[in-house]
Amino acid sequence: MKIDGAWHRALESDGWTVRVLDQRRLPHEVAWLELRSLADAAHAIRDMTVRGAPLIGVAAAWGVALALRDEASDAALAAACATLAATRPTAVNLRWALDEARAALAAVPPADRAEAARALAARIADDEVARCDAIGRHGAALIEAAAHGAARGRAVQVLTHCNAGWLATGDWGTALAPVFRAHEAGIDVHVWVDETRPRSQGALTAWELAQHGVPHTFIVDNAGGHLMQHDRVDLCIVGTDRTTRRGDVCNKIGTYLKALAARAHGVPFHVAAPSPSIDWDMVHGKDVPIEERDGDEVRFVPGTAADGRLARVRVVAGASPVANPAFDVTPAHLVTSLITERGVCAATEAGLIGLFPERARHLGGAA
Repeated sequence: MKIDGAWHRALESDGWTVRVLDQRRLPHEVAWLELRSLADAAHAIRDMTVRGAPLIGVAAAWGVALALRDEASDAALAAACATLAATRPTAVNLRWALDEARAALAAVPPADRAEAARALAARIADDEVARCDAIGRHGAALIEAAAHGAARGRAVQVLTHCNAGWLATGDWGTALAPVFRAHEAGIDVHVWVDETRPRSQGALTAWELAQHGVPHTFIVDNAGGHLMQHDRVDLCIVGTDRTTRRGDVCNKIGTYLKALAARAHGVPFHVAAPSPSIDWDMVHGKDVPIEERDGDEVRFVPGTAADGRLARVRVVAGASPVANPAFDVTPAHLVTSLITERGVCAATEAGLIGLFPERARHLGGAA
C-alpha cells in the first residue's frame, strides 16, 4: 500500500535482502530494518517490529531461509523452526508457515535447501497478498450492500479493532482490504478506528487510512458501544490471529467486547480470516493459548514529545501490578460471517467446510 504516495509492502525482499518496516516506531517515524539472520527474524517477531498474524508467518518463512543460508542440515532446519515457533504462541499463521517450510524443505538436498527456502518465503509472501486481495473483493461487497441501506447523505460507517491492514499482512490487509477496495470503487465509507490499547495498533490503522485517503476517526476503545447504541456504526470488520474450525475467533484483546455490543444493537460483526489463520485442529476457542505480554506495555505509553522526539511516558504507578493478556476469544455465535479468500461464510464448521471442502477429509468426514 502507500507511504507518501509510493507503493510498498510491510516486508520487502530482493534476492537475499529482506527488510521490514519497523512498526514499533510508527506512526511517528518511518524506519526500515534489514533482517540478516535467524536471530534477526526471531527478534523482529518477538518484540513486534513485525506484527499481525499473516506477516508473522511471512517473517518466519524468511527466518527459516536466512538460517539455512548459514547451515542447511536437517538439524539446522529443525532448530530454526523451533526457535521461531517459540517467539509468539497465539497467531496460528506462525505454525502454519513453519509447517509449510518443514514439509517443502525436508526432501530437498541440503546443497539446494537454502535457495529452495528463499523461493518458498517469497511465494508465501506473494500468496498472502493474493489472499488479502481476494478478501478485499469479497468484503467490499458487504460494504456496498450496507451503502444501499445507509441513510441518504451518510457514508457507510465501519468500526474496526486493532490493525488488520497492510502493515499486518504485507499488502492490502485482512479487515482493511474491503475498506480499501470499497474506497477505490467510489463507495462513500468512513472508518471508526479503535485505539486498541495497550500497543495502540489503532494508530497504525489511522496512519494507513490517512496514507490512502480513506475518511476515518480515531476513538478510544470504550467509545464503540456508545456509537453502536446511537446507530453510528453500520458494520464491524476485524481480523483474526486464530479461528477455530467451528468459528470461534481469537483477536486482539477487546474484540470480544465489541462483538457483544454489536450483538446487543443489531450491528453485523464480520471477521476477515485468510485460510492460514484457520486452525483446523482446534475445535473450541477456550483452547487457544493467550499470550501474556510484558506489563510495561500497559505501564508506559509511547508517543511524540512537543519537541518532536519519540518519548515513553509512565501512566501507571510503580507499585501497581499489571496484567497484559494480548488476545481474547469471540465465540462463533457472535460472529455474523467470516470473510475468506474463497468467499463469505457462516462462522460454523459447516460454513467453513463449504468453502474448504478438502478439509472434510482432514476432519474425517463432513461437519
